[in-house]
Amino acid sequence: MLTAAGFVALGIGIGTFGTLIGAGGGFILLPVLALLFPHEPTGTLTATSLAVVAANATSGAIAYGRQRRIDLRSGLAFAVATLPGSVAGALLARAIPRGPFDTAFAAVLLALAVLVIRTRPDEGPPAPEGRAWGRIPRELVDAQGTVHRYHVELPLGIAISFVVGFASSLLGIGGGFIHVPVLIAVLGFPVHIATATSHFVLAIMATVGTITHIAAGDLVDVWPRAVYLAAGAVVGAQIGARLSTRVRGAIIVRLLAAALVIVALRLAAQGLLGI
Repeated sequence: MLTAAGFVALGIGIGTFGTLIGAGGGFILLPVLALLFPHEPTGTLTATSLAVVAANATSGAIAYGRQRRIDLRSGLAFAVATLPGSVAGALLARAIPRGPFDTAFAAVLLALAVLVIRTRPDEGPPAPEGRAWGRIPRELVDAQGTVHRYHVELPLGIAISFVVGFASSLLGIGGGFIHVPVLIAVLGFPVHIATATSHFVLAIMATVGTITHIAAGDLVDVWPRAVYLAAGAVVGAQIGARLSTRVRGAIIVRLLAAALVIVALRLAAQGLLGI
């Protein structure tokens, strides 16, 4: 059993990696919690994980906001679209048969990993221009003076965001691990804008999902553990955001693809083998 310091350290590691790739870190935390506490109900595990994701994403979004890498106009639209699905996913977390869902979702994640790997972000100054076929032009100048140009297809992004909100609350692993590859490979966002905007969306979505879990009583018995993990994740998020300014987009893409494969294998094992 981990001590309070152990939970904080775990939160720091999860927050650092999750913020670097814009995924929130829940995809790592939930399997760890499942191994540490095999007899706890699914609702408790997903609620704990989502609460940590909310803290991590909020901290990371603040750091990315200071770097001026968040597409606020797109992010707000996507965030609003995630909210109905986020609430529904949290309420249905204990009612939907997980085996078939986890197996199907694992296949989707593997497909996303392939899509991300096949999408090669341009590198170097000026910032990579997004390859989107969207109709709404965007131009962001970050704190380092780098110009990011791309186009956004808002209707498609909003539709995808609703699904992301539902799946993230249902699984308790955030949703950035879906949103980031979609923003990069489907909607054509530059990598660093995608990770920052995803964190902004995730902060809003995970907070709403966490509040729903709290109202349902899923955190009553485990809130001290969630607080320790969240405290570590807040620190880790600041570290991850700083690292992102020094890591090339291509490396972030590879890390994201690897994370997708890991989550997919974990979900497949859980869905097919019950482990």
